[in-house]
Amino acid sequence: MKAVVCNAWGAPDTLTMQELQDPQAGPGQVVIDVRAAGVNFPDVLIVQGKYQFKPELPFVPGSEVAGVIRSVADDVTTFKPGDHVIAFVPTGGFGQQLLAPVQALIPMPSDMDFDTAAAITLTYGTSYHAIADRAALKNGENMLILGAAGGVGLAAIEIGKALGGRIIACASTDEKLEVCRQHGADVLINYSRPDWREAVKAASGGKGPDVIYDPVGGEYAEPAFRSIAWGGRYLVVGFANGGIPKLPLNLTLLKGASLVGVFWGEFTKRDPKGNMANMRQLLQWLQEGKISPRISGRYQLENAAQALNDMAARKVTGKVIVLPQ
Repeated sequence: MKAVVCNAWGAPDTLTMQELQDPQAGPGQVVIDVRAAGVNFPDVLIVQGKYQFKPELPFVPGSEVAGVIRSVADDVTTFKPGDHVIAFVPTGGFGQQLLAPVQALIPMPSDMDFDTAAAITLTYGTSYHAIADRAALKNGENMLILGAAGGVGLAAIEIGKALGGRIIACASTDEKLEVCRQHGADVLINYSRPDWREAVKAASGGKGPDVIYDPVGGEYAEPAFRSIAWGGRYLVVGFANGGIPKLPLNLTLLKGASLVGVFWGEFTKRDPKGNMANMRQLLQWLQEGKISPRISGRYQLENAAQALNDMAARKVTGKVIVLPQ
């Protein structure tokens, strides 16, 4: 099979296309013919050795896939060859075949296409866990979303709306904000403008947002936290801006507010039943039309490095996917 391989830590351009031996299913495993693989910001960091998860070299990047089961181990009884499945794994997605443990599989609804299936696990799983589990967003509350036009940002807009929230979307260009509007944002704020904090205050009736969803970090974190409502919850989702901010802790006291960490990957390991319940809710919302992943780009396997570069350069709105076949 063909796969994109990371042989040494470095920029995406250092990845190489290689011919690898076809995987064979061992106990509790299946082999999947990968039809689509989601591209996520952590993939950019993982190939550079800058993520909290550091796989052993060499490895095939990519963590979320959709495809068709090619073969199963003798002890696997819940899935069979020919089944359409979604899988979330630490590595291995950017290849024509994937070896995955049966616990990592989710059956695909019969009416779902592979591209959509490959775009839902990480971004929507992260955002649902953040907003429903960690922030417990209530009906009618204001939620501010930084980096709202990215994959997790658009997912957060849709999930927040499905839970009854009022969404204040922040992004760096008016074009990105238009995408946010199309996905249901109630208020649009361009945070490249110097008066964006005043706009947040006005949009929340002067009291500030009840929940702040932050996958960006960097220079936006402290001014956003200073804008939070009394008793607000600040969701620390990621650091796409590159810098890990340092907040004066007295702000949590003055605002009676909480800093809430969100690490969806660890959550899936510690509470797999809870994660599966979340995924069932998301798939139900997908069928009901309450969520709809935006796929803004599709890349052939040999162009996977370009997909990662575009992600790193923040040229992506919503999701992009790699097509290994």
